[in-house]
Amino acid sequence: MKIVHTRDTMSTIYLDAVKIRRHVFMLEQGVPGEIELDKYEAACIHFVLYDDDNEAIATCRLLPLEQNLIKLQRMAVKKGYRGKDYGRLIVKNAEQFSKEQGYNTMTLGAQITALGFYERMGYVKEGDMFLDANIEHYQMTKSL
Repeated sequence: MKIVHTRDTMSTIYLDAVKIRRHVFMLEQGVPGEIELDKYEAACIHFVLYDDDNEAIATCRLLPLEQNLIKLQRMAVKKGYRGKDYGRLIVKNAEQFSKEQGYNTMTLGAQITALGFYERMGYVKEGDMFLDANIEHYQMTKSL
């Protein structure tokens, strides 16, 4: 098991992240491609978790917002690997990376179905429900 990250949108790591995102968000959830792959791709740090057979099974990306604030986005675990702690592992890795880079707060938009997951990881729900890609979300934050 290993987690790697890249800013290079031409790398195999990034392409593996996109494959997972296309499968989870576009095929499973019906998110349009022009929303899923957006203008922020090159500004983000993309993380991929590989299993022991070097199969890409989870991903997320980080979008730096302000000096101390970074946003976790596009967290996805491939079907068949969910419920096995891989999501927590990749988020923890992204949090540690962010902390090492000097960020002290992480924010994210959580789908309603993922609220409990993020709450167990210490994120706090803020504000009202909103729609993103026609899916109900809540803004959440955590001090790192």
